[in-house]
Amino acid sequence: MSSTTPATVDPNRTRNRIFVGLGTAVIVATYLYLILAQPTELAEGGLGTSALIALAGYLIGAALIAVGAIHRLPTATLSLIPIAIVINIAVGQLAATLGLPVYLDSIGTVLVGVLAGPAAGAVTGALTNVIWGLTIGPIALPFAVTAVVIGVLAGYAARLGMFRRFYLAPVAGFVTGIVAALVSAPIAAFIFGGATSGGTGALVAAFQAFGNSLLASTTLQGLLSDPLDKTITFTVVVLILFALPGRLRSRFPFVRQYNVFGKVTPVAPAEPAAPKA
Repeated sequence: MSSTTPATVDPNRTRNRIFVGLGTAVIVATYLYLILAQPTELAEGGLGTSALIALAGYLIGAALIAVGAIHRLPTATLSLIPIAIVINIAVGQLAATLGLPVYLDSIGTVLVGVLAGPAAGAVTGALTNVIWGLTIGPIALPFAVTAVVIGVLAGYAARLGMFRRFYLAPVAGFVTGIVAALVSAPIAAFIFGGATSGGTGALVAAFQAFGNSLLASTTLQGLLSDPLDKTITFTVVVLILFALPGRLRSRFPFVRQYNVFGKVTPVAPAEPAAPKA
């Protein structure tokens, strides 16, 4: 019987990895298209060809990743993702309206990434920016790739034990912020001319006033805003998670598999997994 087990497991595992890989490739290709094409219509809020390509690319990429990961996601995770998306948009929109030099739009993405893993975090991030871009702020759409990166890094930080101690989570957030800044800078520079929101736009203008190029200015602004933003975000998330009962956290298989919080918690009744694609 043991000789037949690998044959029944490996095909699904390989198929799921292919879906995740294809989804990642589509998202990266969409990001590169936006950087190379530099469509100004997105900055103007228009829904032209470039916006449709960005929308299709990010949606298809997120869908492929979801298909590859959904077999590992219990009902608790599938229920958490819509809530996380609402948190991202509501808090992020408030920060943008107030003109803050930080974004605070990835609290839900990090929460899902820590509890359910990198793929679930990536899906949450991508869907957040697609929905946000279509409903309230078109500026959010091109930055879906950054949201994906944040969700993935949050999941891997959890796997590496960065949420087993309170003081480690902000460190993971700071590193995530640096990566997010480097990914976002070309989009902010080439598509939006550096003006993405009141607070961050003012920082870009200040750096340009000192003679820096637009790309250098958006990169410097990102390296100031993003590490601070993600440090705050990861700190908020770890405070939320540490306040939750251990039995509630243990409902997520990812938490149990990788011992995310550093101690064995009482295992809650398992949630049924979603039907396989």
